[in-house]
Amino acid sequence: MFSSRTPGLSRLNKTQKASMTGVAAAGVAAITFSLVPGTAVAAESQSPVQSPATAQVSTSATDSVQTSAVNAIIAKQFSSPDTAAKIQSVVQKTASDKTKAEEAAKTKAEAAKKAEAKAKAKADAAKRAKEAANRSTVRKPVYKNNLDGWIKESLDIMKKHKIPGSYEGLHRNIIRESSGNPKAINLWDINAQNGIPSKGLLQVIPPTFKAYHVKGTPFDIYDPVANIVAAANYAADKYGSMDNVNSAY
Repeated sequence: MFSSRTPGLSRLNKTQKASMTGVAAAGVAAITFSLVPGTAVAAESQSPVQSPATAQVSTSATDSVQTSAVNAIIAKQFSSPDTAAKIQSVVQKTASDKTKAEEAAKTKAEAAKKAEAKAKAKADAAKRAKEAANRSTVRKPVYKNNLDGWIKESLDIMKKHKIPGSYEGLHRNIIRESSGNPKAINLWDINAQNGIPSKGLLQVIPPTFKAYHVKGTPFDIYDPVANIVAAANYAADKYGSMDNVNSAY
């Protein structure tokens, strides 16, 4: 009688997937419906009245049979190919999602690390460039506004423009020509007679100053530095260097 009811119970459980408790309850109810009538008939034919001990044994046996039946139904349901496939699919999807999440987190971390390294490299490059610029930047010297300062500044400009000459050569000729007076002017020599008097520290005439003026210096024949550099440029062209000049030139 129990085996004839099992298929029905299996069909009932498949329609009650919302709750395992419902499945178990349904199974118990179905088994009780099928087993109790027969048991009652047998009891009536043998003895109209059962002792408490006999009733307790009968109930225990019924419970055991019902529990075994429900467990068998549940086990059968979860051992079916469709259910196993679904469980396997869920497990695989969960594992796949976990792997994807881990890979995404790893990729994000690597990208952040690369961005940090790139930013650091950029900052280091900017720092090195700034340091290099600071090293290459030459502070403009401050020259004294006197004969010594004028000669030193002139020598720096001459060096930049590759005009030969030394401090001694410049100083010697300046003292002979003007005694160190940047406003000196010759009003009695042949040049003066021709209307182009010699002027400045190295007594340069205006046409010579104009022809040998060095770019970057004031276009003023009385400017001490401009006068020295133009005269040195002229002496380099005519005599090789101001150092070679020892008289009027």
